[in-house]
Amino acid sequence: MRIITPSTLYHFAQKHNDADVALREWVKKVNKAQWQCFADIKATFNSVDSIGNSRFIFNIKGNNYRIVAKVLFIPQMVYIRFVGTHSDYDKIDCKNNLRKLR
Repeated sequence: MRIITPSTLYHFAQKHNDADVALREWVKKVNKAQWQCFADIKATFNSVDSIGNSRFIFNIKGNNYRIVAKVLFIPQMVYIRFVGTHSDYDKIDCKNNLRKLR
């Protein structure tokens, strides 16, 4: 898989040093993957959740952080849509273009 905008993860890791190793490991696994369906993602990341619209939620570092990514299986691309703390994640609407909830 090819990650689009991996710099988003690296910038986040600079602000959250404790997430650095976990994010690098996530990137390494995704880059090696050749996912064809959700079951393939689940085999790589057991805690991943599908929320529809080709979007998936990945728990990072024991669920302290989360990544929301759009996975396109045919072109083998992963678009990072959100990376943040669990509490930041609770403030967004993942199903509707990541708008902030009121």
